Amino acid sequence: MFEAKAVIQNEAGIHCRPSAILVREGSAYAGDILVQAPSGSCNLTSALECIMLGLEKGAEVAIQVTGPDEDEFGRKLVELFETHFDFPPQ
Repeated sequence: MFEAKAVIQNEAGIHCRPSAILVREGSAYAGDILVQAPSGSCNLTSALECIMLGLEKGAEVAIQVTGPDEDEFGRKLVELFETHFDFPPQ
């Protein structure tokens, strides 16, 4: 099992667009994902669940991944949660 923490870096937190990216990646993974925040948890299969975590800049999440290539995929999720999203790109 891969376990790591990530700190949200995006100025606007994890809102609709970043959630859509996270859920797209999470839904494509063949294993199990659990993202835990002080406000709750989700498995990255629903953008609404991800948004409802209320992840603002500086919030910390714990990520657990179990399945094929779990370390590689887990590191990818940490990187996504810590991405400075800029919509539209400038």
